[in-house]
Amino acid sequence: MGLFDIFKKKDAAQDSGSSGKRATPRELNRLTRVAGDKLAQNYDRQEALQELTKIGTADAAAGLLRRFTFSMEPSITDQEEKEMAVAGVVSIGEEALEPIRKYCAKAESLTWPIKILRQILESEALVDELLTILDQFDTEYVRNAEPKVQLINALEEFVSEDVRVAVEPFLEDMSEPVRFHAVATVFAMNNPESVPALITALAEDESLRVRNRIAQRLADAGWDIEESLREQCAEALPEEFELQGARVVRVG
Repeated sequence: MGLFDIFKKKDAAQDSGSSGKRATPRELNRLTRVAGDKLAQNYDRQEALQELTKIGTADAAAGLLRRFTFSMEPSITDQEEKEMAVAGVVSIGEEALEPIRKYCAKAESLTWPIKILRQILESEALVDELLTILDQFDTEYVRNAEPKVQLINALEEFVSEDVRVAVEPFLEDMSEPVRFHAVATVFAMNNPESVPALITALAEDESLRVRNRIAQRLADAGWDIEESLREQCAEALPEEFELQGARVVRVG
C-alpha cells in the first residue's frame, strides 16, 4: 500500500475536507519545517505534507516545495513523498505560482517544479511561466548550471519566437552544458534568423562538442549562410564539415 492509499483511508475515516483548512502561523511554520526535514520521522513528514495540502494556501505551497530540497533512502519512499508534494502543490493551483518562482530562483534542480507547472498551466501559460523563470538567470558563471539546462530543455518543445529570443543569449553562457542544450533549443525553433548568433557561437566556442552540434544542425537544417558570414563560418567549422556554396555539409 502506497502513501497515497494510506492517507486516503485516513481522510475518509476522519471525513475531513481536502482544502481550506485554517492554520496559525506557528502551525504553518512547524509543518513547513517538518516537511523539509530529512531527519524527521517518515510518518511525521508525510503527515506534514498532507496537512499543508489541506491548508491549500500560497504559504502552504512554499512549505510543500521544501520537500524537493533533499533526497533520502529508501528511494521508493523519497519518490512517493515527492509525488505527494507535487499533488499538493498542484491542488493549490495558480496561487502556488509565486512560491514556485521563488523556489526556482534558488533551487539546485527544477525537475519537480517543472513537473508541477506542467500540471497547473495550459501550454501557452506554461511557456510564459518557464520564460519568466528563465529570465531570473543570466549567462554568467554559476556553481550549478543544472536549473538553466532543465529550463532550456523544457522549452525545446514549444516552438515560438519568444522562446527563440529568450534562449539565443544562452549560446554564449559560461557553462558548456548550457550552451550545448541552448543549441538544440534554438534549432528546434526552426527559424533561420538565428543563423548569425549560431555562426558567432560556432566561431567563438572552445568546446568541440558544441561546435560539432552547431555544424551538424546547420547541415541538417540546410539553411543558407548569408554572404557576410560565410568566411567566418568556413573557418570555424570542424574538420568533418565544410561550406559548399551557401550551405554547411558534412564531408567526414
